Amino acid sequence: MSRFDRIYKIHDLLRNARHPVPMRSFTEALEASRNTVTRDFEFMRDSLGAPIEYCREQNGHRYAPDSPEFELPGFWMNPAELYALLACEQLLENVQPGMITTRLAPLKDKIRQLLGESGHDAERISERIHIQPIQARMAAHRIFDPVAEATLAGKQLSFTYNARSSAGNTHRQTDPQRLLHYRSNWYLLAVCQKARDLRLFSLDRISEPRVEDAPSAQKPIEAIDGFAYASFGIFGGGPKGTAHLRFSSHAAEWVADETWHPDQVGEHRADGYHLKMPYSDDRELAMEVLRYGPEVEVLGPEELRQEVALRIRKMAGIYW
Repeated sequence: MSRFDRIYKIHDLLRNARHPVPMRSFTEALEASRNTVTRDFEFMRDSLGAPIEYCREQNGHRYAPDSPEFELPGFWMNPAELYALLACEQLLENVQPGMITTRLAPLKDKIRQLLGESGHDAERISERIHIQPIQARMAAHRIFDPVAEATLAGKQLSFTYNARSSAGNTHRQTDPQRLLHYRSNWYLLAVCQKARDLRLFSLDRISEPRVEDAPSAQKPIEAIDGFAYASFGIFGGGPKGTAHLRFSSHAAEWVADETWHPDQVGEHRADGYHLKMPYSDDRELAMEVLRYGPEVEVLGPEELRQEVALRIRKMAGIYW
């Protein structure tokens, strides 16, 4: 049994005992020698501040009754919890390289030290957990950091924006509301003061961000969620219709287990798997439908069906 596990066991024995615990109980429960247990007592006193004392009258150890109730420090976690922390750091690092690396460096060192004391290998995390960003547009630190700062601090943010839908740069003064990470890319959901409404900005199209001193006006959380999640995909706004898709039995093996939208309705029928969901913009949903090729058909609405059909005809024109 590692020291890590022994300290957990010692703590459980002491805090649950009504009377001082004799040394034999520790050596038997921990399967350790008297000297090992004594060294663990010393470590808990010196490093963790445990009020362990020896009661001569009852020939046992206890937590001093006149001391405040003692608990192991919050960071004193078991190996599974420590691995989970390292895994979370690994995930965040892959989502946005450098996002928290320098800030968490001392914490990572402490985690690795504790895992070493428990006989576990901390290097397994970096070797065995990896995120492969596909089609990711990584935001540079000079962009991500001030955008995140303004969003978290509730400050106005000004920047130059080069939208893909229009030519040229425009100056934007915004009230940041939320940072979104969607399909390996970062977006800022903010109130554009020029439009006087919520807008979505891709961080890879932002330049010259500046955090202003003025506080940002905050929208009600219901309005933010309604804009961001009311419809399928990243294009915000209320739904304009309900998409009805029919997947083949083969594609249903995957699609039936996927969440395309929180309000979706899926149903297995004789002619395939039917999926219905709200949507507000044809573009992303059409591209998602085309990804499944002949395994899916748009049954409605007609506008979405025609949009997909138009793209298929254009594709066919390239190859035939």
